[in-house]
Amino acid sequence: MRPRNPHPSRSNKLVPYLAFIVFSAIFVFKVDVIISQTIFAAKRNQEIRTSQSVVVKNGTFYQQFIISWGESHTQILEDGELLTLSLDKSSGAGFESKREILFGKVEMQIKLIPGNSAGTITTFYLSSEGDHHDEIDFEFIGNSSGNPYTVHTNVFSQGRGERENQFFLWFDPTQDFHTYTIIWNPKCIIFLIDNMPIREFRNAETLGVPYPKEQPMRVYSSIWNADEWATQHGRVKTNWTLAPFEASYRNFTADGCIWSYRTRSSTCNETDFSTNPWLNMELDRRSRERMKKLQREHMVYDYCTDKWRFRRGPGKECRIN
Repeated sequence: MRPRNPHPSRSNKLVPYLAFIVFSAIFVFKVDVIISQTIFAAKRNQEIRTSQSVVVKNGTFYQQFIISWGESHTQILEDGELLTLSLDKSSGAGFESKREILFGKVEMQIKLIPGNSAGTITTFYLSSEGDHHDEIDFEFIGNSSGNPYTVHTNVFSQGRGERENQFFLWFDPTQDFHTYTIIWNPKCIIFLIDNMPIREFRNAETLGVPYPKEQPMRVYSSIWNADEWATQHGRVKTNWTLAPFEASYRNFTADGCIWSYRTRSSTCNETDFSTNPWLNMELDRRSRERMKKLQREHMVYDYCTDKWRFRRGPGKECRIN
C-alpha cells in the first residue's frame, strides 16, 4: 500500500507551471527552427544573385509583362507562353515588360499578320520614357498580298531619331515564327533576325553624337493602324473587311542589367562588363561582311544615303556605321 501524499494541493499547483515550461520549450524550439530556415534562405538567395547579370529564359507572359492597352484585343495562351495581339477598326493592342534594363540582349519569336496586312504596324522595341527618351526599334510594316513585308529599324538617343534603315524580308514572316534580337551594350546596338545581323549602330560619342546609355528601357510590343503613311507612303489603305489582323509572340528571352530606381543602379557590375559576352559584343570582321552582303541584297532605305531628306549631309555617326 502506497503512502498517501502528505501535500496533495501542492502537487496540483505544480501542474500549470510544468505545462508552461513545456510550452515555452516547444515555442523556443520553433522560433529557432524558423530563424535557421530564414538564414539558410537568405544565404541561398545571396548565392543565386552572385551573378549580377539577371537571366530570364522562356519567362511566361504572365510573369514578365503587363497588357498596357487594348486588353480586349489580347490573348495569353498555352500556360502563358504564347501571346496574340489583334487589330480591328476599334482598337489595336500592346504590352510592356514589368522590369527595365540598362543594357541587355532581348529577343522574341514573332509570327506576323498573314495575307493582306497593308496599313498595319507590328512592333518589338526598347524604349525609355519622357520627351528626351531613348528607343531601339523593330517595326514591321504590312503590305498587300504577294508583296514583301518591310522591317523598319531606328535608334533614338535623347529624343532624336531619324536614323532609319529598312529592309524587305527575304522570307515569309507570316508562315512561321522567326527570332528578332536586339543587343544593346555600351559599344554598339545590333539588330539580328534569326541570328543574322542586319544592322550595327556603333557608339559615336567621340564624334559628338549622343548614344543611349543613361536611361533604362522597357521592352514593348504592339499592333496598330498606320495606313496614313505605312504602306507605299499611305497610298494603300487598311482593308477593314479583313479584320481582325493578328500577330503572335512566343519564346521571349532576356539577359539584361535590371534597373533599380531605389538604388539608382543596375544589377550589372564591373565583372559583368568584363566577362559577359553580349556586354562587350561588337561584330567581328566576318559577321560584318555577312551583314553588308545582306544589306546590299535586301536593304531598301538607308538614312545615311538620303541626300534629299538631309540636305546638309547625314549624321556624323554615318562615318563609322
